[in-house]
Amino acid sequence: MRISELSVVSGVPVPTVKFYLREGLLAAGDARAVNQAEYGDEHLRRLRLIRALTDVGGLRLREVRAVLAAIDDELMPLHDLLGVAQYALVRGGPNESHPPADDSGGATSDVDRLLAEMGWHVNAAAPSRRSLAQAIFTLRELRWDVSIDDLVRYARAVDDLAAEEVATVPDHGSRSQIVEHMVVGTVIFEAVLTALRRLAQEHHSARRFAKRPRLANDARR
Repeated sequence: MRISELSVVSGVPVPTVKFYLREGLLAAGDARAVNQAEYGDEHLRRLRLIRALTDVGGLRLREVRAVLAAIDDELMPLHDLLGVAQYALVRGGPNESHPPADDSGGATSDVDRLLAEMGWHVNAAAPSRRSLAQAIFTLRELRWDVSIDDLVRYARAVDDLAAEEVATVPDHGSRSQIVEHMVVGTVIFEAVLTALRRLAQEHHSARRFAKRPRLANDARR
C-alpha cells in the first residue's frame, strides 16, 4: 500500500507517518519508483504499536524508541522486554516517580520489607518501587498511619489479580503484539480498577453514612 493508504488504514496522519520514518521508528517501505514506496502489514502493526505506546501509554519519543529497540532485539528475553515496556509506562506517565526527598519515615525500607513479606521478585531498579515509597512518604507527611500490615493487606488484594493479568499475556505471536497487549491491558485496566474502586467506595459510603442507598432512580427525581 502507498503511504496515503497506510495513513487511512492506521488512522495516523501522513505527516506523522513521515516523522516516524525520519526518526527511524518505522522502517522504510519497499522502493518502487523515485519518491514512491510500498508498505505492508508489518508497517501497519508497527504504527499501531507506536500509537498504543504514545496515545494509550503516554510515552515520549525517547521511551518509545527504547521499547521498540527492545522489541527488535530478539536476544532479549520476553520477561526483560515486558520490563522495558512497563518501566517506560511508569516513567512516561503524568506522575513520574522520584525518590522521596526525605525518607526519614522509612518509606523506602518499608517497600523493601513489603516485597520480602510477599515473596515478590522485583528488580531493585523498578520505578514502581520508588512510586510506592513516594506515596507512602506523602501519606505519612499528611499524618496518615500507614503500617507494613496495611501495605501487605493491599498487596495481597492485588496479587491474585496481577497473576491473572500476566496469565492473559500471549506467549506466542510477535513480540510487538505481546507488548501492545501488555501496554493496553496495563493502562486501560488501571482505569477500570480505579473506576470500580470508586464505585465500591460510593456504595459502602452510602451503606455506612446515608439513611438509605441512593438508587439510580433517585437521581431522576
